[in-house]
Amino acid sequence: MTSRTQQLVDTLTARIQEGVIRPGERLPTESDLVDAYGVSRTVVREAMARLKAAGLVETQHGRGSFVLARPSTTGFGPAPARTRQDVLDLLDFRMGVEVEAAGLAAARRTDAALAGLREALEAFAAAAGNPGAAVHADYLFHLRVALATGNRYYGDLLASLGPSMIIVPRDRLRADRPDFAGIVAEHDAVHAAIERRDAEAARAAVRVHLSASRARLLRDP
Repeated sequence: MTSRTQQLVDTLTARIQEGVIRPGERLPTESDLVDAYGVSRTVVREAMARLKAAGLVETQHGRGSFVLARPSTTGFGPAPARTRQDVLDLLDFRMGVEVEAAGLAAARRTDAALAGLREALEAFAAAAGNPGAAVHADYLFHLRVALATGNRYYGDLLASLGPSMIIVPRDRLRADRPDFAGIVAEHDAVHAAIERRDAEAARAAVRVHLSASRARLLRDP
């Protein structure tokens, strides 16, 4: 069973890596975190100590704790995919990374990480016909799978790719298109496997999803 301290660490780490709390911004106060997450001050202090040890935050006396810039997130900065071949190459690259990430996520995910994954899944399902929101939610889903591994390198890598790694023709995002329902179902299969901690099923579900994305791209004129 994952401790409440680690669940708070996972939640705050995800908020930082997703850019909800940006480098240079102050984290909520100890009292605010106690109220927001229903934990004790001891849990908050231990969580902050772990975030500092991971190089995510620093504490300034009398001012609070602030998010640090992460040098590791800028070490890999590929040019955006511009051609169909670029997109196919990107999908091949993602296959190599995200399949294993899903397996690790299934083995290591916390309840907090699973809740975040479900939130992104539902946001994507609700974004039919709104391409901007759909792309953001799609990216957030994949990023949160990476964050659920508990291995910061997976999260850093997907954070460096950013939402531009999701390339979906706008027409495919209409609610009346079977493609959209198919993507929702593929995401749901990934979530379900991670929820039940089935690492092999999670790997297989991501492989199916990215392979289907590749097939959809090749099918588009």
